[in-house]
Amino acid sequence: MRTRIGFACSLVLAASLPCFLVAPAAQAQQASPPASSDPAQQQQPAGPVEPGSPVEYPPAKSLAARTLEDAQAYYTAPLHWNGRNWEFFGGALAAIAVAHHYDTQARNHYDQGYRSPLGPKESGALSDALPGAALFLGTWGYAHLIGNSAGKGEAWNMLESGGLSLVNAYALKYILRREGPADTTDPNNWFKGGSPSFPSEHTTAAFAVGTVLAESGNPQFRWVRRVIGYGVGFGTAYLRMKHNAHWLSDTIAGGALGMATAHFVMNRSAERDEDESANISLMPTQGGVMLAFSANFPD
Repeated sequence: MRTRIGFACSLVLAASLPCFLVAPAAQAQQASPPASSDPAQQQQPAGPVEPGSPVEYPPAKSLAARTLEDAQAYYTAPLHWNGRNWEFFGGALAAIAVAHHYDTQARNHYDQGYRSPLGPKESGALSDALPGAALFLGTWGYAHLIGNSAGKGEAWNMLESGGLSLVNAYALKYILRREGPADTTDPNNWFKGGSPSFPSEHTTAAFAVGTVLAESGNPQFRWVRRVIGYGVGFGTAYLRMKHNAHWLSDTIAGGALGMATAHFVMNRSAERDEDESANISLMPTQGGVMLAFSANFPD
């Protein structure tokens, strides 16, 4: 039986699949309140500041505070989508619908040779998570080994992308409760029992981590990064179907969710870096004011 994904499924996806082109202005407004233009409300120095003295700036927000802000912006992102965002979301739904049309054919391809109509029962839950985990641990370990701050930030983006996307993936799985290919031969058994399969959480995490690797770092090695990053994502999707754990459309939905989340996190990180890379302020001094400028330039 071949049917399109139901309207209820589309609504749930719309509420939980953040697009990677969320308007930066809306995110920035959520991340920090507007600065007051009243000089009386600005922080005043404890005493007179002599010209040439170092200027102290407010400390950067803690990692926990940044993560909470990102999570808040992530789960409210659909409220700020524009036309282009909805176009990308519609494209993702169309890709899932096309994949759903071929769920049975793809499943039969991997289940050939098995006596049981349900195919193999091996889930491969642990082994199929290893490629994505190795990619993250390799990035994190190498960045700390050579003391590279950009690499550490890249590893954190991988971790945050994987965490945010997995929360969405598990929420969808237990709301839609679609039976997997090891439980039924019908790909249209939604809101049933068994082990929920839509979307594939392994594929979601793999594409979240792999997309950060693929689209970060030195552009000179972009093709190498993309081959490795997206290769891990597609490889994980292949393993999940080979182990009869997911339908084809489960992996497509997981890949779309992981990629969208990764781009969202990278955009947030880039905006934050721009905000913190330069700072211009007027500081009162004895007998006048001083214009202070602070900027960070890449090595």
